[in-house]
Amino acid sequence: MKVSIGCLFIVLVSGIFNFSYAQNQSSVIRGNVLMQNNQPADAATVILLNAPDSSIVLSALVNEQGSYEFPEVKAGSYLLLATRLGYQKTYSTVFSIGNNQTVTIPAILLTADKTQLKEVAIVARKPFIEVRPGKLIINPGASIIADGKSALDILSQSPGVRVDNNDNISISARQNALILVDGKTTNLSGPDLASLLKSMPGNNIERIEVIKSATAKYDAAAGGIINIVLKKGKNIGTNGTFNTTTGYGRYYKLGSGITFNNRTKNINIFGNYNIDNRKNYHDLDNDRIITYAGSNAEYNSMYTSIQKSISHNFGLGADFTLDKNNTIGFIINGLVNDNDFSKDNKLTITNNGILDSSVLATSTINRDFNYVNYNINYSGKLDTSGKTLAFNLTYSPNKRISAEYINNTFLNAAGHTYRNPLLLQNLSPSDRHNWTALLQYSNPLPGNSKIEAGLKYSATESDNDQIFGPLVNGKYISDPNFTNRFIYKQKISAAYINYSLTLGKFDIEAGLRAEHTQSTGNSLSLNSITADNYTNLFPSFITTYRKNDKNEFSLTFSRGIERPAYESLNPFLYYIDLYRYNSGNPYLKPSYSNNIHLSHTYDQIFTTDLYVTLYNNAMFPFYEQNDSTKVNVATSRNLGKVGNYGVNFNGSFDFFAWWNGYFDADLSYQHYKAYPQNGNLNKGTGDLILSTSQTFKLLPKLSANISGDYETATFYGINHFKPAYGINTGVSTQLFKKAGKLSLILNDVFNTRRDRAYTTYLNLDQHIKDKKETRIITLNFSYRFGKTSVKGASRHSTGNEVEQSRMNASSN
Repeated sequence: MKVSIGCLFIVLVSGIFNFSYAQNQSSVIRGNVLMQNNQPADAATVILLNAPDSSIVLSALVNEQGSYEFPEVKAGSYLLLATRLGYQKTYSTVFSIGNNQTVTIPAILLTADKTQLKEVAIVARKPFIEVRPGKLIINPGASIIADGKSALDILSQSPGVRVDNNDNISISARQNALILVDGKTTNLSGPDLASLLKSMPGNNIERIEVIKSATAKYDAAAGGIINIVLKKGKNIGTNGTFNTTTGYGRYYKLGSGITFNNRTKNINIFGNYNIDNRKNYHDLDNDRIITYAGSNAEYNSMYTSIQKSISHNFGLGADFTLDKNNTIGFIINGLVNDNDFSKDNKLTITNNGILDSSVLATSTINRDFNYVNYNINYSGKLDTSGKTLAFNLTYSPNKRISAEYINNTFLNAAGHTYRNPLLLQNLSPSDRHNWTALLQYSNPLPGNSKIEAGLKYSATESDNDQIFGPLVNGKYISDPNFTNRFIYKQKISAAYINYSLTLGKFDIEAGLRAEHTQSTGNSLSLNSITADNYTNLFPSFITTYRKNDKNEFSLTFSRGIERPAYESLNPFLYYIDLYRYNSGNPYLKPSYSNNIHLSHTYDQIFTTDLYVTLYNNAMFPFYEQNDSTKVNVATSRNLGKVGNYGVNFNGSFDFFAWWNGYFDADLSYQHYKAYPQNGNLNKGTGDLILSTSQTFKLLPKLSANISGDYETATFYGINHFKPAYGINTGVSTQLFKKAGKLSLILNDVFNTRRDRAYTTYLNLDQHIKDKKETRIITLNFSYRFGKTSVKGASRHSTGNEVEQSRMNASSN
C-alpha cells in the first residue's frame, strides 16, 4: 500500500505539537560554561545545589555548544557548581527562581588548575574517548594517533571501527557505515572514498563521532554513521593550519595541505586544499580447489599490484550574515584523483597434484575520477523563542574514466608458450548525477522540550558502460558476453519528526522517519529492466537517566536501511582474470536493521554497553562457481538473517601525571541464517576485538605513544577470517611556542596487518591471503598560523550524504 509521505508528515507534526503544548509549564534554569578564550566547556558537569544547605538537587552535562539546562525546577534559592577535568571547581552566585519561570544564569568561566608534580605540568586535556547516548566521540588530538596519519588510518585504529583490506568501514561487526565529513557528503564509496580519506590529514580532525543509534534527523543508515568533524577556529580574524607529511614503507608517501578561515562581522570565508602523492603495493594470493568428475584441480592466483596515486581534494565556502537572524552560504568541494596501476598475475593450474599449465597476465590501468559538490544553504531564526529554519540544495556530478589493457601469456608444464598471447581491452567509464533538497525546522516548546521536523528529496542517475574484448587483427572488438551499458535511476522522498523532552533526571528523545524509494535499473545491452517501489518507516528512541554525578544510564533503539551501491546492481561481468570475475546483482534488495543499546557510564570515563543488532535481507559477498568451466564469479546476495549480540567495555584513565590511555574491548556473537536458495548456512561465531592506546609525557614538550589492536578468528557471511593484529608507535614534540608540532610515527611495527580468510561453502573451497603496505614510517610537521580565536565556518549538512556514499563503489 502506497503511503503519502506528505500526509504522514502533517499527521505526525500535528499530533506531537498538540501533545507538547498539553504539558504543564515549569521553571527552567539554563546557562553556559566556558573555558579560556570563551571556548565551550563541553563535557563539564554542572550541579544544582540548594542554597540553604548545599545539598545536591540535579546534575547535567554541558553539551558541545557549552550550554546546560535544568527543567522541572521547584521555586527556591539555588547556586551552581561547575566542574571539569583539569579545571578548578567554580560556583555561581546564589539566585532565586519562582514558579513557571525561565532563568538564564550568567556564563560560568572555568580556570585551568595547574599544579606541579616533579616538574611536570598537569593541564586540562580532552579525553581520547567520550561517551554520549547512542554514540562514541573520539578526539584524535588527545593522542599522537592523528599525527602524520590520514583520516582512514585514524579510523582503522579507532575503537569500535573496522577497516578491512578493501577499505570497507564498519562499526562493531555491522554492515558498511555511512561516512560524513562535517555532517556533509563525501560523494564517494569504495576506493574513491578511501582516496579522499587517505588525502585528508588527521591533524585537521577535531573529533570523530561514531553514531551507533542515529535519530530520525539522520538518513536511516543500517550500519551506523561515522561523522568526521574538522577543526575550525573562533571569533573575528584569520587563522589556518599548514601540514606536510613524508613517509616510506616499500614506496614513498608524500602529502601537504592547508586550511584557512577568515571572518569579518558579516562575511566568513573558509577553505582547504590537500595534495596526496603516494605509491603502494598490494599482494593477493587466491587458491581454489575444485573437485569435478573424479579429479581435483587447483587454481592458484598470485596477484601483485603497484599503484601510483595523486589526489587533490579541495573546498571553498562562505557564509553571509544578512542580519542577526538570517544567514546564507555556499560550499564547493571535491576531489580530483589520478591512479595508475601496474598489475602482475600468475595463475597456476594443477590437476591431481600435477602441474598442467599457467597463465601470466600483466596489465596497466589508468583510472581518473573527478567529483564536485555544489551546495547553497540558508539558516534563519524565525523569532526570539528559538524557532529555526534551514534549507540546503546540493548538486553532485561524478565522472570516472577507467582503461585497462591486459596481456595474457600461456605456458605449458615445461614453461613454454603453447598458444598466441591474448590481448584484452577493459574500459569502464561512468557518469553520475545527484540532486538533493533538504528542509529542516526546529521549535523549542514549553516544559523544556523541542520538536524538529524535516523534508528531503533526492534524485540520482547513474550511467555505466562496460566495453570489453580482445585484440583481433590489430583492432579491439567488443565481446557481447562482457559488454554492457547500465542506467540506474533512483528517487527518495523522506520526512521526519523528532521530539525531545527533559523530565527531571531523564532526557527523552523519540522520532520517526518515513522514506519512499522508486528505482529503475535498465541494462540496455541485455534488454532487461528491473524496478522497485517501496515505503519504510524508521522509528528511533533515546532515553538517558542521570542517577547522580557519577552514574548515567541510557537506552536507545533505531531502525535502519542499507541500500545497495549503484554498481552492485549492474549485472555486467567485470574481468579479474580468465577464471575469475566480479558481477553485480540487479535483484539485490535493501538490508534492514533493528539496533538496541543499553549502556551505563561511570564518571564519564568508563562505559559498559550491551547491544543487539538484527538484520533482515543482510547483504554479503557470495561466490558462484562453475565446476565444469572452473570460472568463479564474485557477487553480492541478500544472504538471509543475521543476529549480532554483544557487550562493549571502554575506558579512559590517567594512571599518572605523565601517563594516560584508553582500553576498549568488544565481545560479540553473530548468528547467520541463510535463505534456502543460498545454501544451508545456519551457524554462529564469537568475536573479540581488543584495542588500546597509551600516551606518555616524557618531557614538557615531548610525548610518546604506543597503540595496538587484536581481533580473534571469526567469520563474516560465508568467509572465515583468521586473527588480525598490529602495533603502532610514535613520538612528537611541540615547537614555536606550541604553534608547531613535529611527529615521527611507525605504523604496524611488526608488519603483521593482513587479511587471511577461507571459504568452504557449497562447492567452493577457497583460501585467500591479502596484504597491503602497512608498515610505514612517517614524519609529519604541522603549524597553526593567525589568530587562534577565530570562530570557524558553520557546519552545513548538505542532505545527500547517503546518496553520495553509494556512488562510485568499485574495486581494484
